[in-house]
Amino acid sequence: MGAAVVERFAEWAVAARAAPLPEAVLHHAKRAAIDFTAAMIAGARSAPAALLERALAEELDRGGARLALGRRASVRAAALLNGTAAHAMEVDDIYREGIFHPGAPTIAAALAVGQSQGASGLSFLRALVVGYEIGARIAEAMGRAHYRYWHATGTIGGFGACAAAAELLELDAARFAHALATAATFAAGLQQAMRGDSTSKPLHAGRAAEAGLLAALAAREGARGALDALEGEAGLGAAMGDAPDWGRALAALGGEFRIARITFKNHACCGHAFAAIDGALALRARLGVGARDIARVRVATYRAALEVAGHDDPRTAAEARFSLRYAVAHALAHGSVRLAAFEPARLADPRTRDLMRRIEIAVDPELDRAFPARRAARVAIETADGRRAEHLQPTRVGDPEQPLSDAQLEDKFLELVAPVLGEDEARARLARLWRLEEAPALA
Repeated sequence: MGAAVVERFAEWAVAARAAPLPEAVLHHAKRAAIDFTAAMIAGARSAPAALLERALAEELDRGGARLALGRRASVRAAALLNGTAAHAMEVDDIYREGIFHPGAPTIAAALAVGQSQGASGLSFLRALVVGYEIGARIAEAMGRAHYRYWHATGTIGGFGACAAAAELLELDAARFAHALATAATFAAGLQQAMRGDSTSKPLHAGRAAEAGLLAALAAREGARGALDALEGEAGLGAAMGDAPDWGRALAALGGEFRIARITFKNHACCGHAFAAIDGALALRARLGVGARDIARVRVATYRAALEVAGHDDPRTAAEARFSLRYAVAHALAHGSVRLAAFEPARLADPRTRDLMRRIEIAVDPELDRAFPARRAARVAIETADGRRAEHLQPTRVGDPEQPLSDAQLEDKFLELVAPVLGEDEARARLARLWRLEEAPALA
């Protein structure tokens, strides 16, 4: 019998420690760290992160790790709270082909371990590369069938967290494999938590960070997992997927690093709405119209966008972040969908609410067949004076084909962090992150 899937991943990770990472890959890892930090700090004071911080008070003000705003914490509490905070505002990164957010769970776990151990910045960045690689490949294999009922950030995010933690702990191949096997049985996170007025969704990312971290710590001490936990007859693939192709998931490991194909969000809401938002903004600029000039909008996109971002009459920020209709209307009325879009005054804005009633949303079979490898939308606008224009948005701004530049990523960081830490501290933090590979120890 050949090696189990988790053993193959572990063998690759341990063998790769001897090779330097390409400069371009390190740069992508720093971009991921910058984006995560911005999302984490922006979400640190929001529910549910703030509520969870109160709930875990007995685990705080001690330990070797730190929360987003500097409070000391145990390693597990830091992973859980920082992972939750990073996902709370819906501004954290995406791995498109895996239909999940890798950064919040993976980097939260790595940061907690790295701080507690005094790891160097370079070791931390290498751990991110390993965590993203393993998590993304498992997410790709599980695919669309898994996403029907499971929130992959919660279920698959734990593998990225586990791999990053195992790398920082320098586990040997056997312990690394057992850590991944244990992470498999910790996998959880239901789609239903995303479809109501719930604060559970961000907890999925935090719980995945904590679960992956715990699996790695337990394996370091000798805890054993079921090594066929992915491919076994009652394993993750059978229970939560539809015959995943594990051979494909393992192919050419380290050949093209997944961290180089991350989507960085340009809007502060569900990523399934992004192509429609981008298309609407393109037409807004082309036609030179505002909300009152628009008679009718038609959005055609892939089915998951309607299922996940399907709130037609959102009344809370949580619902509005998962409302395709609200996001498109807000973009047309205000020119963007940033954090301000989910403040109470904006949620009740009559221009946006009126325009929402004139938006028709449908599934485009062609675009649906291309999901998840491509996230596209067709947007058509008819104006009150009789003009009509249509736009095909073939990918999202921020996707690998249309990435945010370093300058745009910096602007996003400052927009999210400066209101919390102040402009000077935000810029200083950003500068340190760009030089992270030079740091002898994580701050």
